[in-house]
Amino acid sequence: MKISGAEAVIRCLLAEGVDLIYGYPGGAIMPVYDELYKFQDQLHHVLVRHEQGATHAAQGYARATGKVGVAIATSGPGATNLVTGIADAQIDSTPLVCITGQVGRHLLGSDAFQETDIIGISTPVTKWNFQVTEASQIPEIIAKAFYIARSGRPGPVLVDITKNAQFDEFEFSYEKCTGIRSYVPVPKLNLDKVAEAAALINSAKKPFIVFGQGVILGQAEAEFKAVIEKAGIPAAWTILGLSALPTDHPLNVGMLGMHGNYAPNLLTNECDVLIAFGMRFDDRVTGKLSTYAKQAKVIHFEIDPAEVDKNVKTEIAVLGDVKESLAALLPLLDAKSHDLWHNEFKELNKVEYDSVIKEELNPTNGKGISMGETIEMINKHSKGDAIIVSDVGQHQMFACRYAKFNSTKSNITSGGLGTMGFALPAAIGAKMGKPEREVVAIIGDGGFQMTIQELGTIFQTQVPVKIVILNNEFLGMVRQWQELFFDNRYASTKMINPNFIAIAEGYYIKSKKVTQREDLDAAVAEMLASKDSYFLEVVVEKENNVFPMIPTGACVSEIRLS
Repeated sequence: MKISGAEAVIRCLLAEGVDLIYGYPGGAIMPVYDELYKFQDQLHHVLVRHEQGATHAAQGYARATGKVGVAIATSGPGATNLVTGIADAQIDSTPLVCITGQVGRHLLGSDAFQETDIIGISTPVTKWNFQVTEASQIPEIIAKAFYIARSGRPGPVLVDITKNAQFDEFEFSYEKCTGIRSYVPVPKLNLDKVAEAAALINSAKKPFIVFGQGVILGQAEAEFKAVIEKAGIPAAWTILGLSALPTDHPLNVGMLGMHGNYAPNLLTNECDVLIAFGMRFDDRVTGKLSTYAKQAKVIHFEIDPAEVDKNVKTEIAVLGDVKESLAALLPLLDAKSHDLWHNEFKELNKVEYDSVIKEELNPTNGKGISMGETIEMINKHSKGDAIIVSDVGQHQMFACRYAKFNSTKSNITSGGLGTMGFALPAAIGAKMGKPEREVVAIIGDGGFQMTIQELGTIFQTQVPVKIVILNNEFLGMVRQWQELFFDNRYASTKMINPNFIAIAEGYYIKSKKVTQREDLDAAVAEMLASKDSYFLEVVVEKENNVFPMIPTGACVSEIRLS
């Protein structure tokens, strides 16, 4: 079958099972869009309002479904506008395939109109990229792109296609990629290492598990739950690991890191064996590395060899697929309860509740609505069944600390890159990927204005996303640091905001603003009962801080409650 390169792109996407893509047309990608028009009954395209919105929406889709997200853009500024979302996907291990148009092969390197070296620009933030200059290359390269994006530790891939390659015809055939020489996405599991790990865990008096998104990406939630229940080990999560284990599970001891829970942070430096599953010991979790868990023997279950011993020295490294590793580990573990060790967590949890949580969830100080009580009200009406998509800042930490989750792939946020503006388009992708689930975006007034134009995407597509703006008229996290570490010098963090309700109503989205505590319950109930998109602005306390907190450069044991 002789077809154009542009038609081949569409047929390759269909062959990979793609049914939804996000993008923005332009000159250098127009041939692909022309073919997309012909296949619109098989492949749904969502027109975003900015290319960054396309990558974030594709991320939300991928994180909610476990599938590969797809974004498409033109050359030059269209391609460079994808880069922030690509970088976010790279550090958070999100499988994306991004397709960009490029000027014709004969114009490459001539500074032609809208020519940008997107291959050079994106190389540091992609798992792989490739520039297609001949139509016949398209099937093989797109097949490789999907294989690389989804295999092993997932990540973003970019395929740049010159305009001549889109127009030229060739004999088309497509074969999915199942392997690439020299690329080993999943290390072979060493069962001797698993046995060593089991023996060390069985001998531990104070074992402690820390788990990350690798458990979710490896679809190993059931195996993970079985392991911790048999061994009776307390388990704490990174923000991307949140929802791998139900938040109300008795062995779930909370959140690690800078704004994590008091007990898991303090007791990191008290455990004798620290077992890590699918997490990379980033700086927000470890704090000062030279003082992190020095008393513990560390076992690291990990798919990416580059992460082992990168930050924290391990006693035993178990490389391989986490689902396979957990299945091999389970029969080797002794059944235990570790009651005295669990009591240490419970005692510290009470300290945190009395010092921080009680006042945050039920303010009695006469101040305004708190972010924490807003999240708690969403819990009340969602019953822990919603997908929560949070942006970046104080509200993100409050959402991760207080949102309740019953099922996996329910917490979607920008972790490693910390991208403000992530939540609104990511929530669109999550809802389109999981239309049967309630999707609530939790966003600050600062981050919301970075991708506010995607309200237009919601209006055009009628995707029923629920949007909650926690408005404190500040760039709240930066303001908190300025208060604590810069003598209250609020340099460029106060926000003079527009009428958000009028803007939302301009996009014909039902809206409500809450300024009084007594109105919050009914407003959240109304929002979650709505069958359509809904915009809820909650005016919260201006100078509320999120605690506990580990100051930058401090040890996890130096966590502050105020």
